[in-house]
Amino acid sequence: MIKSFCARLIVVSTMLFSVQVVAVEYALPAKDSRLIGENQYYVVPEGKLTLEAIADQFQLGLSNMLEANPGVDPYLPKPGSTLVIPHQLILPDAPRKGIVINSAEMRLYHYKKGTNIVEVLPIGIGQVGRDTPENWVTQVYRKRANPTWTPTKRTREIYAARGETLPDVWPAGPDNPMGLFALYVGNLFAIHGTNASFGIGLRVSQGCVRLRENDIEHLFNTVPVGTRVQFVNQPIKATIEPDGNRYLEVHQPLSETQEQFDSSEPLPLTLDKKITAVVANADTDSFVLKRLLEQRTGIPTRINSMQQAKNQDMVNPVDSE
Repeated sequence: MIKSFCARLIVVSTMLFSVQVVAVEYALPAKDSRLIGENQYYVVPEGKLTLEAIADQFQLGLSNMLEANPGVDPYLPKPGSTLVIPHQLILPDAPRKGIVINSAEMRLYHYKKGTNIVEVLPIGIGQVGRDTPENWVTQVYRKRANPTWTPTKRTREIYAARGETLPDVWPAGPDNPMGLFALYVGNLFAIHGTNASFGIGLRVSQGCVRLRENDIEHLFNTVPVGTRVQFVNQPIKATIEPDGNRYLEVHQPLSETQEQFDSSEPLPLTLDKKITAVVANADTDSFVLKRLLEQRTGIPTRINSMQQAKNQDMVNPVDSE
C-alpha cells in the first residue's frame, strides 16, 4: 500500500509539469453504481505556485481544492505539503444523458453519446442574485465561435454602479467576457468561455456557466446542437454500491443571499428523501456522518459502521500490496 501511495504521488507530481489534461474522463459504472474515480495526492513543490494553478492542471475548480484541503493557503500553498486531488466522485442524481450541471459542486458532467464515458469539467457559476439556473432541463439550441456579448439592462446597471460603462455589444475576440466559444441553452443563458485567468470554481458570472478556454473549446467541438442539458443543485450526493457500501459526498451549499455569502457561519444542509434513505440505516457510523456534514470536503466517504465495513472487506478482500 505504501509503495502504491508513493508511486501515485510521483506520477501526480510529474503530471503537473507535463501536459494539461482536457476533461477528466471516467468509465461509467454499472446502472446500480454511482461511484467513480480515485483521489490522488500531490506534493507542493518549491516556488510560488497558487492553488488555482494546481487546480487548473488537474481539471478542478478552486472551490473543489479548497473543500478537499481545508486550511490551505489559496495564494501560496506551503511547499512540501501534500494536497488531496479530489477525483473520486458520486455521479449526480440525474439521467446519464447529455450534459448535467451540478451548481453546488461547480462541475459539469458530459455523458458522451454512444460511449461508456463521462467527462467531468470544472465550472464557474452565477454570483449571488445572478444565480445559475437549477432544476431546469433544456438543450443546446445553437453554438457560436467568437461570440459577441450583449449585456442586459440589469447587467449594465450593476457595472454602472461600479463606475464601468459597458458597450451595447461587446465585440468578439480574446477580450470578450464570453471567451471564444459559446453553447446557448436559453434566451439569457449560455455555457461559454472566459477572458479571465481565474473564476473557475467560484461565483463570478452573470448567471451563465463559465469554463476555461481549453474546456469550452473541447465541448464546442464534441457536443452537438440538440444535446440535452440538465441543471441541478445537489450539495449532497449519496450512493448505495452493489457491494453494500454506502457513500456520502457533501459540499457547502450555495448561499441564497449576500448576507449568507458574506458570513463565515456554515449554511444549513437539507437531506431529501433519497439521501435520508441512504443515511437512515442502523449500520451508519454516526461519528463519520456527523464529521461529513460538518466538514463538507466534497470527498465521497463510506458511512457504513466499522463492523459492517469489516464484514464487507471479508466478503470482498482488497489487495493491500
